[in-house]
Amino acid sequence: MNIVVCIKQVPDTTDVKINPETNTLIREGVASIINPFDAYALEEAVRLKEKFGGTVSVMSMGPPQAEASLRDAVALGADDAYLLSDRAFAGSDTLATSYTLAAGVRKLGGVDVILMGRQAIDGDTGQTGPSTAENLGCPQLTDIRKIESVEADGSIVLQRVLEEGYVRIKVKPPVVITVVKEINEPRLPSLRGKMNAKKKEIVTWTAADLEVDSKRLGLTGSPTQVVKIFTPPKPSGGTIFEGSVTENVKDLIAELKAAGVILGAGKGE
Repeated sequence: MNIVVCIKQVPDTTDVKINPETNTLIREGVASIINPFDAYALEEAVRLKEKFGGTVSVMSMGPPQAEASLRDAVALGADDAYLLSDRAFAGSDTLATSYTLAAGVRKLGGVDVILMGRQAIDGDTGQTGPSTAENLGCPQLTDIRKIESVEADGSIVLQRVLEEGYVRIKVKPPVVITVVKEINEPRLPSLRGKMNAKKKEIVTWTAADLEVDSKRLGLTGSPTQVVKIFTPPKPSGGTIFEGSVTENVKDLIAELKAAGVILGAGKGE
């Protein structure tokens, strides 16, 4: 089984700063990590390799510094690493990102499973996985909490999270799978893994290396763009009720009536 894990390098901080001119994240001087949801996808890929054989390749689209996260992934068990890096990719939204990732997967070739986290913590859209599947023309399974088995014919049996419980699904590769954190507990890198990661060659592909339409890359290929970012004002005014629950309910009803929000009176008032 040949698996590709698509990861994203994200800021390792809650104190995120925005460039007021470009409305993009300021990444300089901010420590970065593998997107936590992608770490679960990577762990599941390595477990599948250990159980069924095959290879695990890790792929990321980003600036040159994303190489650090790819090396972290190699230390955790990935066999090969690919960085899609080009100024033409800058400013990509989820549509342009998924288009570029799909091109990278196609260039790699022979892929059975594409694993991703369900969402990135800096965007929280959950769109990249499904969009990548659409660009590849293959099935997608989102919010997977468990991969139960791989059948003799190559089919994969999985559990997809629902609001109340889960549903079991059987699918034949190639397939894009996005996972939730309940699927496993990511391991720590071994000393051997760290040593291997230091000397591992990271293959870098630019737009010229991929069979892509330049109009679908970066800002040009991104129909959704951030026009303005601002901090909403803190709420002010209002009424504070400090009595008992019963008194507070009566006072609230009176306030709502005075404001014209509710009319009349119900039984038992």
